[in-house]
Amino acid sequence: MKLQDPNFRPGLVVLQVGDRDDSNLYISMKMKAAAEIGINATHLRLPKTATEDEVLHSIREVNENSSVHGLIVQLPLDSIHKIDTEKVTNAVAPEKDVDGLTSINAGKLSRGDLGDCFIPCTPNGCMELIRQTGVSVAGKRAVVIGRSKIVGAPMHDLLLWSHATVTTCHSKTVDLAGEVGKADILVVGIGKAEMVKGDWIKKGAVVIDCGINHIPDESKPSGKRVVGDVHFASAKEQAGFITPVPGGVGPMTVAMLMANTVLSAKRFLEGHQPGRWNISYTTLNLQKPVPSDIVISRSCVPKPIDRLAREVGLLSDEVELYGKTKAKVQLHIIKRLQKQPDGKYVVVTGITPTPLGEGKSTTTIGLVQALGAHMKLNVFACVRQPSQGPTFGIKGGAAGGGYSQVIPMEEFNLHLTGDIHAITAANNLVAAAIDARIFHESTQSDKALYNRLVPLSGEQRKFSPIQINRLKKLGIEKTDPSALTDEEITRFARLDIDPSSITWQRVLDTNDRFLRKITIGQSPTEKGYTREAQFDITVASEIMAVLALTSSLEDMRQRLAKMVVATSCSGEPITTEDLGVSGALTVLMKDAIKPNLMQTLEGTPVFVHAGPFANIAHGNSSILADKIALRLVGPEGFVVTEAGFGADIGMEKFFNIKCRYSGLRPHVVVLVATVRALKIAFILKNHNMRKQIENAQHFGVPVVVAVNAFKTDTEAELDLICDMAKAAGAFDAVRCFHWAEGGAGAVALGQAVQRACEAPSNFKFLYDLDDSSCQSETSEPVWVPVFCTHSLAR
Repeated sequence: MKLQDPNFRPGLVVLQVGDRDDSNLYISMKMKAAAEIGINATHLRLPKTATEDEVLHSIREVNENSSVHGLIVQLPLDSIHKIDTEKVTNAVAPEKDVDGLTSINAGKLSRGDLGDCFIPCTPNGCMELIRQTGVSVAGKRAVVIGRSKIVGAPMHDLLLWSHATVTTCHSKTVDLAGEVGKADILVVGIGKAEMVKGDWIKKGAVVIDCGINHIPDESKPSGKRVVGDVHFASAKEQAGFITPVPGGVGPMTVAMLMANTVLSAKRFLEGHQPGRWNISYTTLNLQKPVPSDIVISRSCVPKPIDRLAREVGLLSDEVELYGKTKAKVQLHIIKRLQKQPDGKYVVVTGITPTPLGEGKSTTTIGLVQALGAHMKLNVFACVRQPSQGPTFGIKGGAAGGGYSQVIPMEEFNLHLTGDIHAITAANNLVAAAIDARIFHESTQSDKALYNRLVPLSGEQRKFSPIQINRLKKLGIEKTDPSALTDEEITRFARLDIDPSSITWQRVLDTNDRFLRKITIGQSPTEKGYTREAQFDITVASEIMAVLALTSSLEDMRQRLAKMVVATSCSGEPITTEDLGVSGALTVLMKDAIKPNLMQTLEGTPVFVHAGPFANIAHGNSSILADKIALRLVGPEGFVVTEAGFGADIGMEKFFNIKCRYSGLRPHVVVLVATVRALKIAFILKNHNMRKQIENAQHFGVPVVVAVNAFKTDTEAELDLICDMAKAAGAFDAVRCFHWAEGGAGAVALGQAVQRACEAPSNFKFLYDLDDSSCQSETSEPVWVPVFCTHSLAR
């Protein structure tokens, strides 16, 4: 297992209720054994006051922890409350029940499904001891004394399925000595000290004594000694093999517990190898003519999102469910997948679009449906979350269209899991902080302002970490608020924001033209402080751009802290860190940073995360979603992401900005073209498609042109575009009918993309960050990215 993953270690939890001395002794033996062989063992001790519900809650938490592969409940449960032991035992997940005590594992054992269950540790140890003797079990007469769930009953089953003829004896058995005398193999676990005598035992029998009893012995310091259920001194004269007590079955029980834990860890690794998916696809019921998008979306019943998560290799503790069709993915999955190779990285872009769009989103979804549901390849789509502004405008939503959609369509287009609302709250917190700071600085003395910023707490003032950062920025190396001079207090307390320099606007995720220019501060309580301001749409917030480029919560915290919102009257940049709100912004964004999991009409997975526009930001979904998806699909799988607007904006920023920050290298560009858009381009004498192919080739990446066919297109028009694309240097150009046919209509595109991924690729950036010339090696003019509205450009 270490060879497969150097960071992997099997995990075991021993749950104890109370503080019994005997339980403590047994647990210490288990913990010691686990440490010796490299198992991460945890002793989870609950107090004697623990209730049944509290015990069950602890078990559920361990069940959900993917780093734990074995869970045992130490019996008896030493609680002052009544606890149903059977209920507690069966609460352990069967795949983590390394004690083999759940009804599911017991049932599988009784049916002979030995390879698909955990065998209880004591009987398993007994069988190993019998195997070590060299005595064949098959055909032998075996007697088991005792029928407990822990020893007797499973021991009977193990011997039976090893082809012995088995008799189980108990307190009601008539002529117990006579039954014992017939046994070639005798296993005793009845809990009565030295009950089985030597003269009962058949000569040469194998005797396994599972009993632990204490009898008086004045020669011992404790006044007692440990004996088994068999009278050892007389029995050893008859038996061919016999286990001592102590030192026989006990150590084997611990050894088998370790073996079961390692077995569970192996099963976990085998069942959760990245790239090994066991996914089911949804069959489309295609209608002619094609119904509206919403009718199609509602006609399809999506898989439960937790089921899809399992199918693509996500663990239960890595997923937060938002109802039945949406979920967020926890970022700690990145650590689990860090050693896994990436899949193929495909970016979908388009020629310069018409106002209605040319179908980049539809093509993205159609392509992943083709690669997954029809070509049986692991594939993830990574797309942006749409803004409600365009959704309620002429363009509509961004879930795709026809039979190539993300579903449910309404969930996708409206609210989703609240990420955009979180950005709205965070953005407007900054806006409120700016105006509040200007107001307070204009109405208070330096001392009063300082006392508000660093208030008394328990008769002491203390700087927050954010304030310590500001002091360092000002060159003040002090941590005691009382040690600042008057001049230092003034510099610390006053940002001296120039109102005319404020670049940070309030936002709302709705197209409301009457908020484009407003006057704020008209309430009498604002004491005459008014200024002109405006509302932008939420996705235009710099916080959205930061979200899409961040790589972790800490990275996001640092990026948010560096956002410039204004300048001081002396020309110094003012950041959110100076305002003291960067930590609050991170808290507001702590859930928004997690990618959202949804699905397509045909049941392939989709990450929906972030939604910056390409005209004022970089126009791409999040780096986090892409990175997680690339590891999940495995080296032979595909991740298809989409760049906003036309290739000259979204694709360029995908390469030069997103790929630069992420370190990811794309394999293929899919350039979406339509007859409709190219007709307009020809009218304008603009050979748009040819130029966009050239643009992509500047980056050294193969281009596949996807001609998104409309029902009004003619065969001649579609053939002409494909021929032109190939003549312009495209790796391939194919017609696509995914809008009307779903993934089946994009199989040719999928095959072309698959071939293109194997073609030579020499990806490169068109400029270095330190290069002021922005020229290619051939000195041909290339784009100069205009990205100065955000401090992100720095």
